Amino acid sequence: MDDLYDPDPLAQTTLRPRRGRGAPTNPVGRFESMDLEIEQTDDDLPVQETELFRDSTRSIIAWNDSPDLNFDASVNPYRGCEHGCAYCYARPTHEYLGLSAGLDFESKLFVKENAPELLEKTFSSRSWKPQDVMMSGVTDCYQPIERHLKLTRRCLEVFAEFRNPVGIVTKNELVTRDIDILQTMSSPDVAAVHMSVTSLDPALANKLEPRASSPRRRIKAIEALSRAGVRTGVVIGPVIPGLNDHEISDILQASADAGARSAGYITLRLPHGVKELFADWLEAHYPNRKDRVLNRVRDTRDGELYDGKYGLRMRGAGEYADQIERMFEIRKRKAELTQKLPPLSTGHFRVPRKQLSLF
Repeated sequence: MDDLYDPDPLAQTTLRPRRGRGAPTNPVGRFESMDLEIEQTDDDLPVQETELFRDSTRSIIAWNDSPDLNFDASVNPYRGCEHGCAYCYARPTHEYLGLSAGLDFESKLFVKENAPELLEKTFSSRSWKPQDVMMSGVTDCYQPIERHLKLTRRCLEVFAEFRNPVGIVTKNELVTRDIDILQTMSSPDVAAVHMSVTSLDPALANKLEPRASSPRRRIKAIEALSRAGVRTGVVIGPVIPGLNDHEISDILQASADAGARSAGYITLRLPHGVKELFADWLEAHYPNRKDRVLNRVRDTRDGELYDGKYGLRMRGAGEYADQIERMFEIRKRKAELTQKLPPLSTGHFRVPRKQLSLF
């Protein structure tokens, strides 16, 4: 695996990073006909402020039938994500709103204010079948705005009241704020938290995921959750060939030492316009490594930057993808993260009496 080293990361680049943002550009959405983005010089790049919009959705459960996923239902209290991860596969979802997958995705955020009430109504319905529900399918439910809005916390209170199993994937230490709720869900085994750690290098993480928690704080969060008795795992999401794949061993060991009980990974996915956005990010931050990284990505996708076929999109295919998988499995065994955990329990589900009287 290649070590990350770029002695002059801004040499020969025409793109400049935006402070506090992941995407250096805001390209037109694939459903729009005109690109009105104004070119700016390096001296007049403004700080991109975060704007919030109300999302008056009428349903809160998003369903999928993907054979690549181990859940069918997910809850996303927000649309868009302020973490600004340059590689995020969910960026194209903003294009359905007439917005850009670039800066718009991380700065124009939609808030589902009625998410907890909708979730309560769903669980109270006679048609609901208790099952695992994932929080953070196409957003991070603990992104910075959650600190004040507390929609995720209120949704967790609903999960706890009904004892419906919930899995959480996040890159933010803010999840530790809700340990009090997660602890109450631990004894019936209806909650699990998976911390996504892509690098232990704070400089790389700050460029790659500018508003997510630092690597040190994410490892500390694993430790706090584990100490509290919450089922906790780590996900290297994503493994980026030629950029962070050399860190697999260190991430797994640090997570295991902190108390993680399971581990997984996802290979970089670049659907639709995320290909160009990630290439722009490399141009802005690591121009001397851009071609090498993209070629490594192609080595895991049969010569392409993305392959959306089921069974391949999460892990890739080819010799380099196989090499990543072998390394991950070897290092996982060394870190003693091979324990196979039982599924979360659906047997404790209940509808509180106050809800039975309403329906």
